[in-house]
Amino acid sequence: MNLDKEKEIEVVTLMIKKYCHGRHKTKKGELCEECNALLDYVKYRRSVCPWKKNKPFCSNCKIHCYEPEMREKIRKVMKYSGPRMLFDHPIIAINHVIETKREKKKIEMRAKNDRQRTI
Repeated sequence: MNLDKEKEIEVVTLMIKKYCHGRHKTKKGELCEECNALLDYVKYRRSVCPWKKNKPFCSNCKIHCYEPEMREKIRKVMKYSGPRMLFDHPIIAINHVIETKREKKKIEMRAKNDRQRTI
């Protein structure tokens, strides 16, 4: 997707805030301690990502750098917030779906080409 780091953090922040408000009943735009810790973790992991500017979506990445517990937490956030982003941030949500499909197709094509080269 090649979202710049700041834009990616902005989007994940929106998603975590939406999740926290919906699930933990915090005031809109605020985070509970647990969700704030998750956001800090996401920011840290993004800052040390080996892909840097060519970073794929984590769901499409070969390297899973989140600890299993944090990976499960961010999955829950994405599952909850993703569909709801259509209402508050439709352009972000639609772009995400398009870019995810585009990224997966590139990965599949690379894998197919690699298999053909080994034959």
